[in-house]
Amino acid sequence: MARGIKVGDEVAIMATVRRRVTEDRVSVTIPSYNFPHSIVDPTTKVKKGQPIELIGDVTRIDEDKVTVNLGVLVTVDANTVRLVQSYVPPKRRKALIDNPD
Repeated sequence: MARGIKVGDEVAIMATVRRRVTEDRVSVTIPSYNFPHSIVDPTTKVKKGQPIELIGDVTRIDEDKVTVNLGVLVTVDANTVRLVQSYVPPKRRKALIDNPD
């Protein structure tokens, strides 16, 4: 299992910039993800080879794979993700059973 990472956690993946596709879109390489991926990045002037951090929520965990929602679902090895913020379920504000008062 992935080092204390659970479904709903916010994780970061370090990607490497491949090239600028358009004025507002950048092609990146994600470790252990063997498909092309591009992100919208209109404000920064990233250069080829520069690392960039992609942040998303965990949607599924297998034995050694983690699926992260980065706008699209990306499945990567568990050792390529870093925990940013752990998921805390919302607190219940009133009881499940109504009081007969």
